[in-house]
Amino acid sequence: MSYIEFPSAFRKHWNKIEHRLFSHITMNWRGRPLTSYEVVVNSIAATRTRTGLRVHAELDTGAYPVGTSVTRDHLRSLPITPHDQHGSWNYTITAAGAEDDSQVSPSDRDRTRAQVLTMLTDPRLSGMTASELDTLRDQLAPAQAAQAEQRKFQQRGSRRLQAPGAHGRPLLSNADRVLITVIYLRRVCSQKVLVDLLAINAVTIGKVIGETRTLMDAQKITVTQTAHYFSSARELRDWAEGGATTSRMELSQALSHPTLTGMPRPDLQALVDRITLPYQAALEERRHRQRGGDRRPGTRGGLFRQKITDADRILATEPFPT
Repeated sequence: MSYIEFPSAFRKHWNKIEHRLFSHITMNWRGRPLTSYEVVVNSIAATRTRTGLRVHAELDTGAYPVGTSVTRDHLRSLPITPHDQHGSWNYTITAAGAEDDSQVSPSDRDRTRAQVLTMLTDPRLSGMTASELDTLRDQLAPAQAAQAEQRKFQQRGSRRLQAPGAHGRPLLSNADRVLITVIYLRRVCSQKVLVDLLAINAVTIGKVIGETRTLMDAQKITVTQTAHYFSSARELRDWAEGGATTSRMELSQALSHPTLTGMPRPDLQALVDRITLPYQAALEERRHRQRGGDRRPGTRGGLFRQKITDADRILATEPFPT
C-alpha cells in the first residue's frame, strides 16, 4: 500500500505521480455524485490498478484559509535542491524540511499579519485617528456585508439553502479590508509591498482593494495622499518601528528647507494641502478626456503612475527665492 500526500504549497505542473494517481481516481469515481466528504474519501481510497497501485485517503479537518502567500525569505529557507536540468521545474524537497525550525507555522503567520495590521493603523500611515478609522469601518460595514452576500450568491448560482456557518474564515476581516484599501489609496506603498507585509497573494490583495474601493466610491469617500512613499516592506517596517528615513524622505526634507522655499514648513504644508485637491481634479479631468468616459468602478485610477507624490510635485514647482 502506498501513502501519498501532496501539500498544496508544493504542487506543480507535470508532476508524474500526480498525473498517474489522479487519472485513476477520476476514472474510479466517474458518474458518482460526490455528496459528502465520506463519499469523496471512500472513492479515493477504493482506487486500485492492475499494476499494484493502492491509495490510502484520510479526511484532513484542519482549517486552511485561501489567499496566503509564501514570502521570498520563507521560500529561500525551504530545503529545496534544484536539479541540473531545468531546476525551476525539477527539484527535490528533503524530508528534513518538516522539522526545520525555519518553517513558519500558520499561527506565527497569523500573529505576524496581526502585528502588521496594527502597524498600518498608525495615523501617520492611515491619515486617520483610531476613532475616525472606526467610524469609516462602521460606515462601510453594511455595504461590505451586502457585497459579500451578493458575491456568494453569484458563486452558488442560487439563494442560500442553509444558515451561514463558522467555516471558511477569511484571512482578512471587513475592518482589515478597509484599512488595507486606505493605505493603498493614500499611496503609502504598492500592492506588491502589501503582499510581502501580509503574506497574502497578489490576487487576494487586488480583489480586496478593488471591492472596497468600489464601495468607497459609491459613498463618495475620499482619502488624502500621504507625503511618505515606501518602495519595500523593509523600508516601511524600519520607518514604523525605528523612525528610519528613506532617501526620498531625506531629499524631500532637504528641498523643503525654508532657505530654499522662502517660507516656513507649516506654510508650505498649508500650500500643499490647498493645491493638492484642485491638482488631482485637473489630473482626473485630463484622464477622463483620454479615456473618453468615466473610470470603471474599483479600478486603480492611476495610482502609482507618478514617480513622485503630489506633494513632491508641488514642492518641485514652487519657485526658489532669488
